[in-house]
Amino acid sequence: MGFYVGVEPNVNIYVEDLNPTGNKTILFIHGWPGNHNLFEYQFNELPKQGYRCIGMDIRGFGLSDRPWSGYDYNRLADDVRSVVDALKLQNFTLGGHSTGGAICVRYMARHNGYGVSKLGLFAAAAPSLIQRPYFPYGLPRQAVIDIIQGTYSDRPNMLRGFGNMIFYRHVTEQLSDWIFQLGLQASSWGTAAVANTWLDEEGLFDDLKTINVPTVILHGLNDQVCLYPLAVAQKNAIRNAKLVPFEACGHFLFYDQKDLFNKELTQFIEES
Repeated sequence: MGFYVGVEPNVNIYVEDLNPTGNKTILFIHGWPGNHNLFEYQFNELPKQGYRCIGMDIRGFGLSDRPWSGYDYNRLADDVRSVVDALKLQNFTLGGHSTGGAICVRYMARHNGYGVSKLGLFAAAAPSLIQRPYFPYGLPRQAVIDIIQGTYSDRPNMLRGFGNMIFYRHVTEQLSDWIFQLGLQASSWGTAAVANTWLDEEGLFDDLKTINVPTVILHGLNDQVCLYPLAVAQKNAIRNAKLVPFEACGHFLFYDQKDLFNKELTQFIEES
């Protein structure tokens, strides 16, 4: 069931709510530059196990509205809060992939984890996607600048290049094309603006320390986008966090290792 939630005047966020009568709820926040459809292989399976699965397209991406502004983590976290309020969610698992994981971290800090009983970080872009003088574990800053410049000069080519980084295992040309099309659905200005947020945002280091719910960190050892040391930094900063490394796995771990991903996520949710 798909519908829209208004998050501010003239900005509506698309939400997909599968199995709304399910026993336990998971709210999935996708990464850049895709949309909620990236979790297709979770949405196909987890409702069969009784879970309510909710996916939302962040502003500028997928079927959501495409405003000119609002692509910083504060506003994106506020959009999540608007969806949580509209659906009256309580005692749910919040899970985010890549940039979506960073949005979840900001939500936990900015909204004091409102309604969240458990947190899942999936190849999350936290505490910093890029290298900094005090954090040498991310991508070179220039790599992100190249993505931004590529967005403005030849976005399809930039997306193809990104698509070549995300999988560890072989995927069919058809699946690669599908991922590419999801990226093309996004607005070019939103695509660039989120990448700019990676450069300027440093608050996630402090945000991680505020998280006080059980947290699982699922991260591929072969991730070329959000490098594995980011997961270690998350584990070290979050109290009561469990880190599960995925072998032979790249950035799109929910597909590279989809069966293991689904198993680890549901086991974590069922733990008392």
